[in-house]
Amino acid sequence: MNEHSVEPQAAMEPPATPPPAPIFNLPGPVLTALALLGLIYAVQSLLLSGGGLDWLFFNFGFIPLRYITPLSEQGPQLFWTPITYSLLHGSIEHIVFNGLWLMAFGTPVARRIGTSRFIVFWVLSAIASAALHAVLNWGAATLLIGASGVVSGLMGAACRFAFPPERRIAPPAHLNTRLSIRDAFRSRTVVAFILFWFVGNLLIAVGVPLIGDGSQAIAWDAHIGGFIFGFALFGLFDREPPEKPTISETSDILQS
Repeated sequence: MNEHSVEPQAAMEPPATPPPAPIFNLPGPVLTALALLGLIYAVQSLLLSGGGLDWLFFNFGFIPLRYITPLSEQGPQLFWTPITYSLLHGSIEHIVFNGLWLMAFGTPVARRIGTSRFIVFWVLSAIASAALHAVLNWGAATLLIGASGVVSGLMGAACRFAFPPERRIAPPAHLNTRLSIRDAFRSRTVVAFILFWFVGNLLIAVGVPLIGDGSQAIAWDAHIGGFIFGFALFGLFDREPPEKPTISETSDILQS
């Protein structure tokens, strides 16, 4: 019988355990976006009031009325406000709700397309959301703020790849094959999500609040503009995922 000896001290030591997984394993672009949104909201809540808030919202919020006003009668805000409005929020409930959905859907999108493309996606989805809002509220003196349009764009993009395939074992969400628009509409999971999402926004459009007390108007049209942009044009931002996932890339599977 073969025998081997073991050092007494080594035999008494418990086996090494892997380090605990972090509670929030979010990619850099999403963490940066959350930090930026939180910082801006903290500044406007703690340091600004009255005239200061009016100045902030006028100069960085999106107002459709600007686009029927002659250039000689206004400043350059019309050029940057279709983007900067997405960084402002009107209440703690507003920013928390958007932040949660940003974590859920921004994570797989950011891991798939990388930081640079994520930034470009944010900018263009914000513009698309503001554009549809402006078309449907042409010349109105309304104020649009919030990242909901961008979040909706991320939801639309996720419909093209991030939902688990209809089989038992699913890879990490960002490693799924991108679906064509036709194939996305053939997926029962994607179709069910899109129907649920659009019904929710139609309820908002007719005045049925899904969260809160409904006292604040919600720009459902901006949501739809962002969603259509993300769903239809995600292929322009996509890149081929790596063939094999690494251990650190296994935490963004979307589950219900």
